[in-house]
Amino acid sequence: MSMDTTASSRPIRAGVVGVGAMGENHARVYSELQSVELTGVTDHDGEVARRVAHEYGATALEFERLLERCDVVSVAVPTPAHYETVTTCLEADVHVLVEKPIAETVEQGRRLAELARERGLVLQVGHIERFNPAVQTTTDLIDDLDVISLEAERLGPPVDRTARGNVVFDLMVHDVDIVDAMLGDRPDSVSAMGTENGQYATATMVYDDVVASVTASRVTQKKVRKLTVTARECLLEVDYLQQSVLIHRDSYPEYLVDDGTRRYRHESVVERPRVDNGEPLRHELEAFLEAVRTDSAPTVTAEDGIEALETVKTIDALVADRDPDDSSRERGVQAR
Repeated sequence: MSMDTTASSRPIRAGVVGVGAMGENHARVYSELQSVELTGVTDHDGEVARRVAHEYGATALEFERLLERCDVVSVAVPTPAHYETVTTCLEADVHVLVEKPIAETVEQGRRLAELARERGLVLQVGHIERFNPAVQTTTDLIDDLDVISLEAERLGPPVDRTARGNVVFDLMVHDVDIVDAMLGDRPDSVSAMGTENGQYATATMVYDDVVASVTASRVTQKKVRKLTVTARECLLEVDYLQQSVLIHRDSYPEYLVDDGTRRYRHESVVERPRVDNGEPLRHELEAFLEAVRTDSAPTVTAEDGIEALETVKTIDALVADRDPDDSSRERGVQAR
């Protein structure tokens, strides 16, 4: 169900389902956007909902009442509730941005994608790093490069030291999605291993003639969010936190003679392309709303979310495999 573009003077009515830390940020950004009205929020904790609603000029509502008043919603509830919550939103003809992962199971994700198609609604998955300006700049650069490998690191202890969620689903999924998007493909095979009770994991994904390595950790005593792209033409270093990109080119050794003394020098050229910095969540919600306004496919489709979920489920199964006889610890990913 596309929005009536003839009523362009009316702001899009937005709501947030689940206003924990991430959901509250969605509420904040909606309240700041032009041509958007943060209509209401809902949460299982009524007191939290009322506090967030008051903070951002909205109303705390029961879930069903919220859907009656909204054109779009962000769903930021725990993953086990994604399927039922998103289904209810779509059946109420409300466009949805659901935080990653799209659902608990691949089959649930497929049913949500089908329901959105049947009802003509936008269903976007919240893979927020796609909207990091440094990632967007790198994606544009990669189009002109002969890529050999990618290496992603998402490391550091959790902000809340008591948080012990699955590091593959919570952290690694971001980089799995980024690599898939940059290469425009899914891996042909995956190998993985982990340690520290699932709080450290590393995986290698093979895409035709490109190899990608992704590592996620909650036991590394330094916060790192980096991506390195090795191409025949150059090396790209991406810092997600600083929103910066460095391009290393033309690295070569040479010997110079100066005053009869032979000296060794290694030259390289480092470029820093322009990155239009900004808040990734704001870019993400703006893209979601634009897809709703124009009745077009979102930047991160339900299918993208399903593919990332399939891969991280494969990685998680490999990491959890304790069979000492399984020396290969490798599985092929379901054919595309």
